[in-house]
Amino acid sequence: MISIQLPDGSKRAFPAPLTVAEVAASIGTGLAKAAVAGRIGQGADARLVDTSHLIDTDTSLAIVTDKDADGLGVIRHSTAHLLAYAVKALFPEAQVTIGPVIENGFFYDFAYKRPFTPEDLVAIEQKMAELARKDEKVERRVLPRDDAVAYFKGLGEHYKAEIIDSIPAGEDVSLYREGAFEDLCRGPHVPSTGRLKHFKLMKVAGAYWRGDHRNEMLQRIYGTVWATKDELQQHLHMLEEAEKRDHRKLGRELDLFHVDEHAPGLVFWHPKGWAIWQQVEQYMRAVYRDNGYLEVKGPQLLDKTLWEKTGHWDKYRENMFTTESEKREYALKPMNCPGHILIFKQGIKSYRDLPLRYGEFGQCHRNEPTGGLHGIMRVRGFTQDDGHIFCTEDHILGECVAYTALLQRVYADFGFETIIYKVATRPDARIGSDETWDKAEFALMESLRRSGCEFKVSPGDGAFYGPKIEYTLKDALGREWQCGTMQVDFSMAERLGAEYVAESGERRTPVMLHRAIVGSLERFIGILIEQHAGALPAWLAPVQVVLLNITDSQAEYADFVAKTLQEQGVRVETDLRNEKINYKIREHSMQKVPYILVVGDKEKANGTVAVRARGNQDLGVMPLEDFALKLSSDLASRQ
Repeated sequence: MISIQLPDGSKRAFPAPLTVAEVAASIGTGLAKAAVAGRIGQGADARLVDTSHLIDTDTSLAIVTDKDADGLGVIRHSTAHLLAYAVKALFPEAQVTIGPVIENGFFYDFAYKRPFTPEDLVAIEQKMAELARKDEKVERRVLPRDDAVAYFKGLGEHYKAEIIDSIPAGEDVSLYREGAFEDLCRGPHVPSTGRLKHFKLMKVAGAYWRGDHRNEMLQRIYGTVWATKDELQQHLHMLEEAEKRDHRKLGRELDLFHVDEHAPGLVFWHPKGWAIWQQVEQYMRAVYRDNGYLEVKGPQLLDKTLWEKTGHWDKYRENMFTTESEKREYALKPMNCPGHILIFKQGIKSYRDLPLRYGEFGQCHRNEPTGGLHGIMRVRGFTQDDGHIFCTEDHILGECVAYTALLQRVYADFGFETIIYKVATRPDARIGSDETWDKAEFALMESLRRSGCEFKVSPGDGAFYGPKIEYTLKDALGREWQCGTMQVDFSMAERLGAEYVAESGERRTPVMLHRAIVGSLERFIGILIEQHAGALPAWLAPVQVVLLNITDSQAEYADFVAKTLQEQGVRVETDLRNEKINYKIREHSMQKVPYILVVGDKEKANGTVAVRARGNQDLGVMPLEDFALKLSSDLASRQ
């Protein structure tokens, strides 16, 4: 008898070995039709298998459908194979390479004699739909490695043969066939192509074979796949909205910043963009001041030997910009931590000085690959709202709890309500003892529990010197942005010889907490621009009010109103051009200015202003004092 335990804890006995599909059928016809795979085993030992997988021993089994995250992954992987099937059907000379699942879909790389066109993508997608409607069975077979190499070479698939040839000799490999197409894959896959319905090909891009720029360039076709038609349509709508909100596009239209080929990965801030920067920085500076941080400033260049002591030279050398002077090698700092330790070391510190909190708007540089650069979201030169807390072990938990509460308030002020919490634990390559890692990981997890935050654990994703909490924002489109961090580090301060005098008189090494709330200011401003579609709340808007006159006779009054508001700290512009008022209103509305004030002869005579709020809201005519009070209220509430 074969005993199979189901997810609800119940067990079913079968007289002979049977497939996952047969188990599903024994439970119900609906489940059998919905099954795309099976999950055998539990916890870390669980593995996904095809529905055709034969179960011949006692085990636990979950039937996987498209409602499971794993099931959607199987569908996406199978759709990548369907894409390759369609490409080979339409372009027989094309060679297939690799086609993994990625977030929201998949890609597949091809070698072909000419670039694929937008028209080709349409034809390929139509062919995919045609092949899916055939509902061809997907079948798995296993070959010895050398036989598989010979098989794909015989098909003219030299890239695929090269992949298999890199597998250790003597191993078997699995192949999956659907109709006339067969591909190398570990699986699992859907039972038949009819399960693949809700997909869309998105774009073609270049990609080097095996990701090495020294190799030939391939063509990468991206696709998105969802379990239902509604989910696909929602995703496509989100992408349309994201394109409208693209910070690079809005940066040009609103004259905020630009990036230039003369300084790749670096940002040229225009006056309006720099005004946004200043608001974010000054807000964060107040956060430092009001929460016990001492603002410091460290140098850009630090000697190579310092980075060797901290371990960064071994871990991040390829991402560091270096230079030489008088036969000494220096690096532009990729992070601020060592500099803060050097500041801490100046003078004798007592346990009474702890916790000691340093904050810095530290400019850092990292040598990101050109292909990874993205507007102001991914750059080579950036400024962090970086902070380091030097404390004792007894301080860690309280500091982490206080920090999470602070971060939540900051994010809410910027318009973000949903935060996702993850604890990234020890990686294989790390420094420090298991004992200190145990303490650090416990402190982070316990701090989130005490803060009432549900969290997930990301095993092995911690920094080499300590575990961390990752704070991820969810924006208006449901996209996730990892910004804030809190890291517990028992090692770096010791490596650089930082000490304090304990109550006993002994010299001890402080624990170092690395923390950032917004992270890179450049990236965070890009997120803000996209979150608000460029229509930043009044307190952040680079221009808060624009004064428009109807005729030249009101120009002097318009200047008076503007000056009055400027004296109250409002960012104001005037537009006194000899243009029709509707034209000027439309132009400044497109610039997403929070308030447009129009003055004509009546307003001039009565000391009033006609107020239009963003979104074409006509708020009517009001005394200047009343408008100033309304604006002041908006700014105070961060509206």
